[in-house]
Amino acid sequence: MTTPTIKSLYTDGACSGNPGPGGWGSVVCFADGNCHELGGADPQTTNNRMEMQAAVAALEFFANSGQTEPVTLYTDSEYVKNGITKWIQGWKNKGWKTSTGKDVVNQDLWHLLDKLNSRQVNWEHVRGHSGDFYNDRCDEIARNFSHNLTPELQQHPPTADEAGASTGASPLRFENPIVLEETDATGNKTIESYVITSDLPISNSTMMDSTADTLENLPREVRVQELRNLIETLHIADEVATKGYLITSSELADLMDVNASAVTSRGDNWVWRNWVVSRVRREGNQILWQLERIDHVSTTD
Repeated sequence: MTTPTIKSLYTDGACSGNPGPGGWGSVVCFADGNCHELGGADPQTTNNRMEMQAAVAALEFFANSGQTEPVTLYTDSEYVKNGITKWIQGWKNKGWKTSTGKDVVNQDLWHLLDKLNSRQVNWEHVRGHSGDFYNDRCDEIARNFSHNLTPELQQHPPTADEAGASTGASPLRFENPIVLEETDATGNKTIESYVITSDLPISNSTMMDSTADTLENLPREVRVQELRNLIETLHIADEVATKGYLITSSELADLMDVNASAVTSRGDNWVWRNWVVSRVRREGNQILWQLERIDHVSTTD
C-alpha cells in the first residue's frame, strides 16, 4: 500500500483583534478523495502571520510526503500569494528590505515559506467566503483555534508501510501539530510545536460540551477582549445601516463571523441581532444586502 498522491493544499488564517489571539487551518486533499486536516493557535499574533503559518504547515506536510508530482496550494490571502510568487526575490536582493528601505515584516515565516517553496508548488488565490468547501473548512478550523477552541480534525489513516506493518513496529498515528509562537527574553518570536493526538473519535455532542466549557473557562481578560471585538462589529453594522451601504454576501459573512453559505441560505429577509437583513439585488455573481436598524423585534436570530 503506497502513500496516496496529494492533489491540493488549502490554507487559511484568522485573528481576533488583529493583533490578538489567532488560529490557522490547513486541509491536505489526496487524489483518492480523502483529506488530512491541520490546525494551530497563537495567543498574540496577526492575521497575516496566521495565513503564512497555515501555508508553512501545508508545505511541510507536502515536503515530508516525498511526493514528486506537482501540487496546487490555494490561499485566500493575496499577501501570501503575492509575497511568495512576486515580492520575495526583490526582498532577498535588497537584503530583506522593502522598496522604502524598511525591514520586511514577518521575515521568520517568509524564510520558512521560501525554504519550503519549490517548482512543484503552484500557488492559486481563492476568494474567501465564496462557497469554496475546503477554503471554508480551513476558515472554520482557524476561527476555532483563534477562539481558544480545539476543533475535531479529520486525520487520514496511515498506510501499511507508515504503520510499521512490514517491520513489526507499533502502529503510528497521524498527529495534529499545533504551532504556537512565544516571545523570548530578547523580544524575538520563537516557534514551538506541540502535538495533540487522539485514539477515540469525538462525537458532536462531546464537541459542543467541550466548546461550552472552554468558553466558560476563558480568562476574564480574554472574554472582555471578545466583548470589545463584538462591540466593534456592532458599530460597523450600525454604520452600514445608517449610511445605507450595500454589502456582498462574503462581506456580510465576515461581519457576522459565519460562512457565506450561512448568509445565502437564510432567504431574502431575516433578522440578525439589531438589524433586518434584506436581499436587494444581484450584480454579476454577487448578491447585495442591506441592513436596517430595528429597536424591537418579535423574532430571534
